[in-house]
Amino acid sequence: MKSKRVIVGLSGGVDSSVAAYLLKEAGYEVIGLFMKNWHDESVTLSNECPWLEDSNDAMLVAEKLGIPFQTVDLSKEYKERIVDYMFDEYAKGRTPNPDVLCNREIKFDVFLKIALSLGADFVATGHYCQKGQTLNSNGIETYQLLAGEDQNKDQSYFLCQLTQEQLSKVLFPIGQLQKSEVRAIASSQNLVTAEKKDSQGLCFIGKVSLPDFLQQQLKPKKGEIIEIPANFSSYTVAENNKTIQEQSHKHRYKREDGISVGEHEGAHFFTVGQRKGLRVGGTVEPLFVIDTDVDENTIYVGQGKEHPGLYRDALKIDSSEIHWIRRDLSISSGETLDVLARIRYRQSLQKARLYQTDEGMYVSFDSPQSAITSGQFVAWYQDNELLGSGVIS
Repeated sequence: MKSKRVIVGLSGGVDSSVAAYLLKEAGYEVIGLFMKNWHDESVTLSNECPWLEDSNDAMLVAEKLGIPFQTVDLSKEYKERIVDYMFDEYAKGRTPNPDVLCNREIKFDVFLKIALSLGADFVATGHYCQKGQTLNSNGIETYQLLAGEDQNKDQSYFLCQLTQEQLSKVLFPIGQLQKSEVRAIASSQNLVTAEKKDSQGLCFIGKVSLPDFLQQQLKPKKGEIIEIPANFSSYTVAENNKTIQEQSHKHRYKREDGISVGEHEGAHFFTVGQRKGLRVGGTVEPLFVIDTDVDENTIYVGQGKEHPGLYRDALKIDSSEIHWIRRDLSISSGETLDVLARIRYRQSLQKARLYQTDEGMYVSFDSPQSAITSGQFVAWYQDNELLGSGVIS
């Protein structure tokens, strides 16, 4: 019987290298494919994740494993689907998550389609997550996106926008391993990536100077920084649907609610929870951004990470931005669902309740959450299964 063909996204890192090795050992016909994506050296910090070095490492791993290797240039698609999206979101005063988008739009869409056109039965990546299968209430086989065994490396959040169709074609060979085990396997096979540091920064681009990156299209524009006192207003716990709707919106302030403490170069360069880059001194505690208003080009800040303006009990997802991986478990208007949720990668899961309404979904947390940020993704789980996600409005 002919072995199944798997195309591995070889990134030049240790995780995808070991994923390829494990698949070959399991008897699959493995092909390595390196994705070259948008890269702009003018904003990439020196010697951080240069794609040429990664491509070379990926090629050396393929050579060591004795598998075919190709490079595919996805620069055009990456620019259109990720970079342009980022500029557009920042211009609206939202903070996008390019890594989630990169997985949805590039790795598991463009790359997946290329792999299938090359006769692949599956694609595989070095993500720390797992895939399960179950029968839904109608007896239909359904795929599950499960957290990785290594809780410190679990990357299921980054895959929160995947679909059943995409999951059906994906393998996660290292999802059941600890990072230490992955490095040990790489060392035992003398792979060049065994001791290579994990990449950081934007998906496929590396570490970038975000202000330089954004200023390519978003022009500096001077505006006021307004400090809001900690006792400005009281914050209530979300106890009913009306309060939840009120809590789910960003705290909106007016200039007269605080005092002017400085100037900035553009509200669209800042995000809720940000501390660096304000260039305002003389405060007892550090200043944090608690709100931005791109229409008025004003930033609102508060002293200290415990400032009540940083915290909210709830958030809203517009109807068009709700995504269920487990469509069979989705809820209808008027229904609720108790879940565990996170609003950023590496955040511990938080107890929450989903409220579905005609105009969207509200996520109400048991405990107030710091720096809920418009444009980011909230993902919800039951046990270790990621059920769905949405863009925070």
